[in-house]
Amino acid sequence: MVFSSNIFLLYFLPAFLVLYFVTPNKFRNYTLLLASLIFYAYGAPDFIIQLTASTILNFFLVKFMCKAKKQSVRKLLCGISIFVSLGLLAYYKYGNFTMENINAIRGLFGSEPVEWMKILLPIGISFFTFQSITYTVDTYRGINQPMRKLSDYIVYIMMFPQLIAGPIVRYNEIAGQIEHREHKWSECLHGFYRFVIGLSKKILIADVLGRWVDLQLGGDIALLDTGTSWIVIMAYTMQLYFDFSGYSDMAIGLGRIMGFSFPENFDNPYNSASISEFWRRWHITLGSFMRNYLYIPLGGNRCSKPRMYFNLWVVFLLSGLWHGASWNFVIWGAYHGFFLVMERLFLGKVYKRIGKFPSVLITFILVMVGWAIFRIENIGDCWTFITRLFSFDFAAVNIHDAQFVTTLVVALAFSFVALFGFGKKVMNFVYYTEYSSWQHIVVWIVAMFLLLFSIAALNVSSFSPFIYFRF
Repeated sequence: MVFSSNIFLLYFLPAFLVLYFVTPNKFRNYTLLLASLIFYAYGAPDFIIQLTASTILNFFLVKFMCKAKKQSVRKLLCGISIFVSLGLLAYYKYGNFTMENINAIRGLFGSEPVEWMKILLPIGISFFTFQSITYTVDTYRGINQPMRKLSDYIVYIMMFPQLIAGPIVRYNEIAGQIEHREHKWSECLHGFYRFVIGLSKKILIADVLGRWVDLQLGGDIALLDTGTSWIVIMAYTMQLYFDFSGYSDMAIGLGRIMGFSFPENFDNPYNSASISEFWRRWHITLGSFMRNYLYIPLGGNRCSKPRMYFNLWVVFLLSGLWHGASWNFVIWGAYHGFFLVMERLFLGKVYKRIGKFPSVLITFILVMVGWAIFRIENIGDCWTFITRLFSFDFAAVNIHDAQFVTTLVVALAFSFVALFGFGKKVMNFVYYTEYSSWQHIVVWIVAMFLLLFSIAALNVSSFSPFIYFRF
C-alpha cells in the first residue's frame, strides 16, 4: 500500500483516522500498531512475520543488554542485536547482488554459474533496519533508556507513516511522544496541509516528469542530442526531489496529525553552494545516521587529513551501496565522495571566491550528473548518456508535451525560490507559520482543492510507486 493510491486515500486513511480519534488516548498506540501491521502486510505479506519476529527479538536483546552487569556481556548483546538487523538487510537487499557477482567471477574462469532462488526485496527494509540500529546503539551509549512496553517498541519501528521510506527517526527524538502525546486540532490541520503538499508534489509534479523521463530513457540513449539530454536529467533531478520530499512531507504530516513530531528530511537541497552543503540539506536523517553511526566511529575529522578523506570515502561508498544493490550506486557514492574530498582540498576556496550563485549553479550541474549515474543502472548506457551531455551536439529541441514543460518550469521555480528573500518568506509561511483563523480557512480551501485535484489526476494516470520504496 502506498500513500498515493486510492486504497490508501479513500479507504485506509479515513477509516484509520476515525478509529484512531474515537479510541481513548491510552489505547491509541494499539490502534496505530494494528493499522501499521495491516498497512505493511497489504504490501509485503510474505515479510511481515520476519519483520515482527526480528523486532520482538531486538526488543528483548536490548532489554537484557541493559540489565547485564558485565560490559563484555553488554557488548555481546549489542553486537548480536546489530548483527540481526544488518543480517536481514544483507540477505534480502544484497543476496541477489552477491550471487550475480560470484557468478560473474566464476564465468571469468570458465566455471558454471551457481543456481539460486531470486530473493524479493521487502519494501522499506533499509529504514526499519536503521531505526532498529539507532535504538540499540543509543541505548547502549546511554543516550536513552530501554522501552518498557513491547507494543510501544513495535509502534516505534513499524509506525506506518515513516516505515516505508523514512524519515529515519531516532528513538530519543520521539520517546516521550510514544508514551504520551497531545492532540491539538491546530496541529492536526497543519499535518493535513503538509500531507496534501506532499501528495501534490508526488502526483502533480514527480509523476508527470517521471513519465516523460521514462519515455526518453526507454529509447536509444545514443540518439539523444545534448540539449534533450540535459532536459532529461534536469527533469529526473526534479522528479527524484519532488517524489522523495513529497513522501517525507506526507509522513511528517501524518505524524503531526497523530501528535508526533518527525524530523525534517529536506531543506531546499538544490540551493546548495557545494556538495558538502547539498548533503546537509538532502535526506537529512540519512546524513545524520551516517555521521553518528559510521563517520564519527571511524574517527570523523578528529584524525589526520588522509584518514579523514578515507573516512569520507568509506561513508559515501556505503551510502551509495545502501541506495541500491548495483554497481552504479557504488560509483554514485564514490562520485560524491570524490567531490567532498576535493572541496576540502581546494574546491571550497574556489566556491568562496566566485560567490554564491555561480557556486549553486556548478553544484547543481554536478548533482545532476550524479543523478544520471544514480538513474541509469547499466554502466555502459550511463556512460553513453553522460557523453551525450557533454558532446555539444545541439539540435532543435521539440517537446510537444505542454503539461511536461509547464510542470518542469513549476518544479524549477519551487526548487530555487528560497534562494531569494521573498521566496524564504513564502516557504516559512507555508511550512512554519501558526495560522490565524482566517488563514486556516484560506489554506484549508487551497488544500482541499489540491487534494481533490491530486485524486482526480491519480485516477487518470498509471500507478507510480515512490522511487525510494526499493531502498
